Parts: sequence; C-alpha cells; structure tokens
Amino acid sequence: MSPIAIAYGELLIDFVPTVTGVTLIEAPAFIKAPGGAPANVAVGLAKLGIASAFMGQVGEDAFGHFLAEVVQRAGVDISHLKFSSAARTALAFVSLKADGDRDFMFYRHPSADMLYSVADVDPAFIQQAQLFHYGSISLIQDPIRSATIHAAQLAQANGALLAYDPNLRLPLWPSAEAARAGMLMGWGWAHVIKVSEEELHFLTGLEDLAQAARQLWHPALRLLAVTHGAAGCTLVTPQFICEVPGFKVEAIDTTGSGDAFLAGLLRGLLVNPNRLAEIESLRQLGRYANAAGALTATRRGAIPALPTHAEVEAFLQS
Repeated sequence: MSPIAIAYGELLIDFVPTVTGVTLIEAPAFIKAPGGAPANVAVGLAKLGIASAFMGQVGEDAFGHFLAEVVQRAGVDISHLKFSSAARTALAFVSLKADGDRDFMFYRHPSADMLYSVADVDPAFIQQAQLFHYGSISLIQDPIRSATIHAAQLAQANGALLAYDPNLRLPLWPSAEAARAGMLMGWGWAHVIKVSEEELHFLTGLEDLAQAARQLWHPALRLLAVTHGAAGCTLVTPQFICEVPGFKVEAIDTTGSGDAFLAGLLRGLLVNPNRLAEIESLRQLGRYANAAGALTATRRGAIPALPTHAEVEAFLQS
C-alpha cells in the first residue's frame, strides 16, 4: 500500500529519567524510549489510521535496529529507512522537570541521520504521498540540509501538502542567529506549520500572536497552528483566527505531545481537506489535535505514548 503521508528527518533514542522533577545529574536511572519529532509524527499518523512512511537514517547498530522495529511495529512503512555504518544512532537524554517540561542533552557528533544525503532521496517514493512532513533539525547542516530541501521541492512539485515543524533545539545550532535563519529556511515552503508560542516569539521577537503570525505569513501557507501547552492552541488561516482550549490532564511527560498534536491536525486535514473553510470545523480540528497531545502527556516517552484514533475519540466523549 502506498503511503498517504511521509515524515522525513530524525529517528533517535530518548533516555528519559525514571522519576519526574529531577535534573540529569540527579536522575537515578533512565528508560530507553524511541523518539525523534518526524518519526513521532509518522507513528502518530499510523496510530490515527493514516498510512504513513518514514524517511531517514539510523546507525547500523543495536539502537538503530531497535528503532526500526518499533516504528515498523506501529504500522509505519520503513522501506526507505537507511542504516549507516559511518555513524551511530542519535541519542538524547531528556530530564523531566516537576511540571513535565524538558531539558535535552544530545549525542550526535555526527549521528547517522545527519549523514543522509541527496543521493539517498527516492523521488518515485515521494511522488506517491499526499503529505510530506519535515522539521528544522534536518536543516542544521549538510548533507541532510541539502537532502531536505531536495525532498521538499520534489513533494511540492508533485502537489503534496507540505507540513513543517520549526522545532527549537538551541543546543544543536552554532548560535541563536543560525537557529533563527535555519528555522525560517523551512518556513517558506510549508502549507501547514505547527509552532509553539516560545518558538514564534524566538522567530519574530513579538509578544502579540496575531502580529507575529502576520509577520511570518506567506502566500502558500494555509494553516498556522500555535500551541500553548496545556492551554490549547490558536489556529490561524487566511480567513480565521480560532482559539481552541486544551484539556486538563495530569502531565507525566510532555515529550511527543506536540508531535501527537501535529499528527492529529494532519489526520484531520487528510481525511477532510475542507476543514479550513468554516470556523466550526476548524475548531473541531483543533479539539481533536489538542486531545491527541493531552493524551500523550499522560504517559512516559514519545512513541510509546502516542494515542490511537479510538483512544482520542473516547477521550473526547468522556
């Protein structure tokens, strides 16, 4: 079966402390959890009933094969996941603060995903998909940056919906200025963008959300989703600005919540592309995405925590 959606970028291991509210120094032990924002979205879509694939690269090592198994078991097509013997699978140690928020320490100097090149991109595979999702981490440096631009251009030329997550991970960039420029590089191609309040402020320097959205709006953009954590989201289209309140849950680990939110958003747009035409259908789209994000925060890790469509529907009706 051809994929409806392709997510492209990093697939890695998150090492998550066994207890919440400690620093990496204080953590007594860590749980190995599969993650990586684009891979989370691929799994999120698969669990929500959308045929999805993942494109990227891991190491020819135990962690790489573990990740491939996990993603494939979740129903994601990994026929275009590559294994490199030149570098190892990326690792991230994630400390969970008392409020469920995170600090990251990365091991990727370089990691296998960073070595993915233009030659690794299969145009015929990309042309099968209705949706191509990418993030800013793959825009940090070559060769993966050139491969990302090439893959996005192929998807764009084929008429696919382009979805972008300008994920702010400052420790991975040479400087804040480089991070801003790199994150904005991927912004101009996208039809759908998911961004947090913090990321939007970082990119524009503006506190006013509507003003910031106007500053970064471009003609191809159809939907800008600004997330506010537990408070919900603001959805911006050329016609509407719609605030959608979040759901109150006991947050254990917010890792992957934004990716689950985005998967929920993209599922809604793939199932019904006309959802952006009316404010009520836009609001329902936001509610579903908020529910997916909230459910993910109630469990540890990213990929293991992502909900199914049935779980989201049951949560919405509870």
